Amino acid sequence: MTARRKARKRALDLLYEADIRSVDPREIAVERFPEGSDDYAAVLVEGVAEHRARIDELLDTHSLGWTVERMPAVDRTLLRMAVFEMLWNDDVPDSVAISEAVELATSLSTDDSPGFINGLLGRIDEVKPRLVV
Repeated sequence: MTARRKARKRALDLLYEADIRSVDPREIAVERFPEGSDDYAAVLVEGVAEHRARIDELLDTHSLGWTVERMPAVDRTLLRMAVFEMLWNDDVPDSVAISEAVELATSLSTDDSPGFINGLLGRIDEVKPRLVV
């Protein structure tokens, strides 16, 4: 497993916990990531927390028949991370962000989740050039 994949899994765990507990993920991150850490998991947590409202708006707009609240928590968290990477992290190619989210969904979520996540992220990728972020 690559270092970035491990970091994504750590970020997923923390963001999922924060979502389930309805707390700001940065509160949990303070306990788990040393100050000034260059850990990619910390970058993901901070980025998702900072842009969550816009990310959720995009997910609601481009998902077909699903609101963010209705999505399984793991899927919702994976989607938030991938959208952050696609729109605000130029170091990660969009195709990598999408494939990593799908790969994690394959091992951690429902049988239908990989296809749902791939389709929704694909739609966002198609409209990305027209998005104002």
